[in-house]
Amino acid sequence: MELRHLVTFKTIVDKGGFKKAADELGYAQSSITAHIHDLESELEIPLFNRMGKSISLTQAGETFLPYATEIIDLYSESKDRLRNTEEPSGIVIIGASETLMIHWLPNILRGFMEEYPKVEIVLKTLRFEDVHSQLKSGEVDIAFLVELENWTQKDVWAKKIRKEELVHILPGKIERRPFAPRMLTTEYKCSWRPIMEAYMNSTTDINMKAIELPSVEAIKKSVMCNLGQSIVPRFVVEKELKEGVLVEYPSSKIKQELAIFQAMHKDKWVSKSISVFIDYLAN
Repeated sequence: MELRHLVTFKTIVDKGGFKKAADELGYAQSSITAHIHDLESELEIPLFNRMGKSISLTQAGETFLPYATEIIDLYSESKDRLRNTEEPSGIVIIGASETLMIHWLPNILRGFMEEYPKVEIVLKTLRFEDVHSQLKSGEVDIAFLVELENWTQKDVWAKKIRKEELVHILPGKIERRPFAPRMLTTEYKCSWRPIMEAYMNSTTDINMKAIELPSVEAIKKSVMCNLGQSIVPRFVVEKELKEGVLVEYPSSKIKQELAIFQAMHKDKWVSKSISVFIDYLAN
């Protein structure tokens, strides 16, 4: 049962005929007739008595009219409510890497939730190998990820939130001894993993080995304990660099820049709650 069929039915009743309803709605009279035929076929009962050029409602039509009117009115009311909602509400599902969840998103989410208390934020871990599917399926509404500056994905709208840079880190406040010739890397295929591998392939240190750790936090703690060195985004170690517990490799040649991206599927319907979140990030 289509809304336009109900509108056609009510307009015929209000205007007193098929032709007048066609003129009111801007349809051909044959379209009006087709609408009523489809409606009567679905209901399996005639709604109008047709006697020559005059029409009248059948008993079934009389019974059906208030229901049709209520459905039309409810539809109009729902549109008005959606258009005129003063305070955004609803769910926004955010997918993000662990690194961003720990070091970037918390302050943003705290401020947003204070300003928009009726919007419910749901956080999900982003699967880097499957970002497109997570966005396309609606598993996440918005994805936030750290990628190389030229990152793109088919059918994905991506906006660069801010530029970032990689930093080559060594242990800081620790007993004076040579740092371990080990490169501490993440287990998953993060965006800067190829850069770390390229560095290891180019180094003259024949003892350089890679050790995979489960998270950037584990890498930071391990570097502090002189278990190795690593290459990470600067924003995840800013505090430790200021405190001196980590130091920057003095002659590092790591120049590749990264960026934090906001990504959505190009066909995603943007609800009011998603819209205000995007606007909040832009301010």
